[in-house]
Amino acid sequence: MIKIVVDAMGGDNAPQEIVKGALAALEQDKALKVVLTGDEGKIKNSLSGQKYDASRLEIVHCTEVITNDDAPTVAIRQKKDSSLVVALKILKEDEEAKGFVSAGSTGAVLTGALLRVGRIRGISRPAVCPALPTAKGGKVLIIDAGANAECKPVNLAHFAIMGTAYAKAAGVENPRVGLVTNGTEDHKGDPLHQESYKLLKTLKDINFVGNVEGRDIMSGDIDVAVCDGFSGNIALKTAEGTALAVMSVIKQNIKASFRAKLGYALFMGGAFKKIKKVLDYSKYGGAVLLGIEKVVVKSHGSSKAESVCASILQARDAAASSLTERIKTMLEGVDLEVGGEL
Repeated sequence: MIKIVVDAMGGDNAPQEIVKGALAALEQDKALKVVLTGDEGKIKNSLSGQKYDASRLEIVHCTEVITNDDAPTVAIRQKKDSSLVVALKILKEDEEAKGFVSAGSTGAVLTGALLRVGRIRGISRPAVCPALPTAKGGKVLIIDAGANAECKPVNLAHFAIMGTAYAKAAGVENPRVGLVTNGTEDHKGDPLHQESYKLLKTLKDINFVGNVEGRDIMSGDIDVAVCDGFSGNIALKTAEGTALAVMSVIKQNIKASFRAKLGYALFMGGAFKKIKKVLDYSKYGGAVLLGIEKVVVKSHGSSKAESVCASILQARDAAASSLTERIKTMLEGVDLEVGGEL
């Protein structure tokens, strides 16, 4: 049985949607156990009237909550009885706890995971790695998507290693890795990307396919998109915003005339529903924080039950596929200067 710890008080819709998502995950996987950390009274109110296996759901009471208004480092150090810090403590100390999920403050989750759980030895910096759908029906991993606004070539090399390990854990036999920059030619990009390109070419266990542009990220031609955190976050948010805009335009045009409504009802309804399903990022769970000693998944702040459930199952799958061990194995024999900088 795999145990996943969930911050029940993190996110815009906590704890109701977090609890619903946890129950949905328990329903889908009978070999799963979930630990909810947070205000016990509020959690139990959300559980009221729900059917679930109480033997696989544990509540750990906490008296504090870390919000988006809190300074991450200060909050992690001072709010020791917060749902986030307590959850990370359980993750660190309980051998049975294999993964953690939170929809709370991104900065607090990143800082807390680094300070309370620890970084994998040899990794220069942890990185946020969400998955997006591609035009060919698969998924592409974006790493880094916001944890490191300023990077060095060694960081991007480690991102490529961790992204490759994650893609392999997800079943991709030989993941194609692309470096996201402003052109596909070898010499494109600023000094960071030019040096990173040279470094990535030397990594033996990485299937580096070269530079790619932003439009190539979701093409289906790569499995891992390596970015500095600033560019990666913009790429991620742009993709999410574009998906929402496309669906909004389609919806408005369908409602614009009787003929459009009739065509949708008779011919195109099924196709548009499939498009919506593919473009809905909430169905893909959260972003895995790679480079931490145990599996950490940061769910979207506005996550509802469906997305929370997907994030919990995502954490389960990553733990079951020994993601952390895969990263450590790939690091063996790789001679990269870490330098101690986070």
